Amino acid sequence: MRLVIAADHGGFPLKEELVPFLQRTGHQVSDLGAYHLDPADDYPDFAKLVADAVASGRADRGIVVCGSGVGACVAANKVPGVRAAICHDTYSAHQGVEHDKMNVLCLGGRVIGAEAAKEIAAAFLGARFSCEERHVRRLNKLKAIEQEALR
Repeated sequence: MRLVIAADHGGFPLKEELVPFLQRTGHQVSDLGAYHLDPADDYPDFAKLVADAVASGRADRGIVVCGSGVGACVAANKVPGVRAAICHDTYSAHQGVEHDKMNVLCLGGRVIGAEAAKEIAAAFLGARFSCEERHVRRLNKLKAIEQEALR
């Protein structure tokens, strides 16, 4: 899977542990930054990089890590076509893809540890949208809300 990942200073240490893990599991990982720890960087910049790559189709899915996961999630969801969620458990990570076609995972680098984050990322990346009628119907309603907001 073509995957993009990025983090601000709050998520940088966790991202640095996730990238090699994701590469070892066979994903094509593009690290969009930060490339060094900079307390002055801002999560919206990194969330937008990931969200743009996913929305444009340059990546299949994305992961954004900030301190709590909240800011990255809010920022990523501003990009049309992105369905981002904070997941700090494996159930939400796979269910968000299976039912909601989530395409960006947001993690809190100050909230969860590296081993949990690896399990959550694996659940997210291993999941597929169910294509069940009820989930397609709900996804279409989400897309309609997005289109209405864009007008």
